[in-house]
Amino acid sequence: MRACGWVGLLWLVGCASTGRFPVDPSVGQVRVEDVVVGLEWPWAVAFTPDGRALVTERTGALRWVTLDGGVGPALIGVPAVFAQGQGGLLDVVLAPDFATSREVFFTYAEPGPDGTAGTALGRGVVGESSLDEVRVLWRQTPKLAGGVHFGSRIVVARDGALFVTTGERNQRDLAQSLVHGQGKVLRLWRDGGVPADNPFVGRADALPEVFSFGHRNLQGAALHPDTGALWTHEHGPQGGDELNVTEAGKNYGWPLITYGREYSGGQVGEGRTEAPGLEQPKWRWVPSIAPSGLTFVTSEKY
Repeated sequence: MRACGWVGLLWLVGCASTGRFPVDPSVGQVRVEDVVVGLEWPWAVAFTPDGRALVTERTGALRWVTLDGGVGPALIGVPAVFAQGQGGLLDVVLAPDFATSREVFFTYAEPGPDGTAGTALGRGVVGESSLDEVRVLWRQTPKLAGGVHFGSRIVVARDGALFVTTGERNQRDLAQSLVHGQGKVLRLWRDGGVPADNPFVGRADALPEVFSFGHRNLQGAALHPDTGALWTHEHGPQGGDELNVTEAGKNYGWPLITYGREYSGGQVGEGRTEAPGLEQPKWRWVPSIAPSGLTFVTSEKY
């Protein structure tokens, strides 16, 4: 899926290139095929054990799709979403025991008073036509105005905890504030409880669910297949998109340091790219590539 105008799901196969992506012939060629069409701003896909997939549409629908092109009706029971700008119904992932529990976790821009919104984490039990037993596990407070920087990815860690990424809602200073959930990676149990070994548990000046901070707008997250470490990437401003190994208690710098610039062309803050106590990215993109999903490829095909 791409956020720049194609409507549907895209599948990459190892055949001849269509020319829609730059291809290096020395490493093989690809062909892009439409698998499912007719969706409106699809944002996330969760493949289920029966060979189907659940797809979120940013406009607020959660649907079953089949990989032969079938698109089901919107499931009833999905919470109302703030479907403006970058907001809406966002990520969806399966519980590890989905085959028996039918439980899913999802993130969305939750509407608030007077046109405000904030990222929220929900859970539910999915059926053929409805999402049942829906409960909000976590929500950003306060809700803020504007339609950008909601995050938001969910990753199930090896110990069963949930990592949830949030954007700073274009309120830059909140990324450095440990008493706010914006611009963070959070770590929660699947019932919404806080793990006792989270890095800021017991501190009066911090939310206990915070795992890492100093992030701008994280839209990619995945576990390393060997180490189990959490890798994330986030949007910089004009330039400075980052790939990070995201570790407990660490500060990833936004907006104090960045390799990006203001959209006006000026420097961000003091124009620093590094500072003591602030993490450097494992990789950075200048100019920006606007990264979305993140996964590790382990197949020997590639």
